Amino acid sequence: MNAKPSQDAEPFLPETPEERSDLDALRRAAADCRGCGLYENATQTVFGEGSPGGRVVLVGEQPGDQEDRKGHPFVGPAGRVLDRALEEAGIERGDVYVTNAVKHFKFRRQEGGKRRIHEAPNAGEMRACRPWLLAELRLLDPDVVVVLGATAGRALLGSSFRVTKQRGRLLPLPDLETIGTRAAAREIGDEPPGDADTRLLATVHPSAVLRAEDRDAMYAGLVDDLKVAASALR
Repeated sequence: MNAKPSQDAEPFLPETPEERSDLDALRRAAADCRGCGLYENATQTVFGEGSPGGRVVLVGEQPGDQEDRKGHPFVGPAGRVLDRALEEAGIERGDVYVTNAVKHFKFRRQEGGKRRIHEAPNAGEMRACRPWLLAELRLLDPDVVVVLGATAGRALLGSSFRVTKQRGRLLPLPDLETIGTRAAAREIGDEPPGDADTRLLATVHPSAVLRAEDRDAMYAGLVDDLKVAASALR
C-alpha cells in the first residue's frame, strides 16, 4: 500500500530569496499550491492582500464562500464587519494587510442543495499551509499581528491557544521558527511585549459577531481589542 503523501506547502513556495521577498511572486506561486487536499474542491487560492508596507497584519481562519468565488480575502459579510471595526478603532485601511491561516475554502455541501457550508480546517491543513503565512510575515515584518479567532490563533501559537484567555492584550510575537508549536505558546506566555519588534494581539473573528446573540456587545469587544492594537502604532 502506498503511503499517504505528507501535507506541506513548502515545496510550492518560490525557490529564490528574491522571489520570496516579492508579494506578487508569492501570490503567483500560491495559485498553484497543492500542499494539501483542500485545493481539489476550492475554486481558487485566496492569498493575502493589502499594503506591502502595512504596519498591521490581520490573520483570519480561511476564505469563506464569497472570498473563494471572488479570489480576495474578507470581501463577504465578515469583511464588512471588520472594515467598520477597523475604522472605529482608528486603524487606517492603508496600514493593514489581511490574510488567512489557510488559503483554500474548506466546506461541505448542504444535503440536497448547492449551498456550501463552512468547515474549520484541521491541524494538518493548518500545518500544511503555514509556510505561506510565515512567508507573508517575514516579508511584511509588521508592527502588530492581529489573530482573528481560535483557528488563526492555533495556527500561530499551537493547539493550547484560547481566545478567551489571551484576547485583547499586546504580547510578543513568538520567533517565526517556532510558530504553531508548543514552544511558541510557552514563549508568548502572559508576558508583556517589552522591546519585542512585533506584537501580537488576539481577538474574535468578525464572523463571530454575525453569529452572536448579542451582536452589539460582541462587536464592541472587537472594536475595543482593535483599539489596543492601534495603540501600539502610535
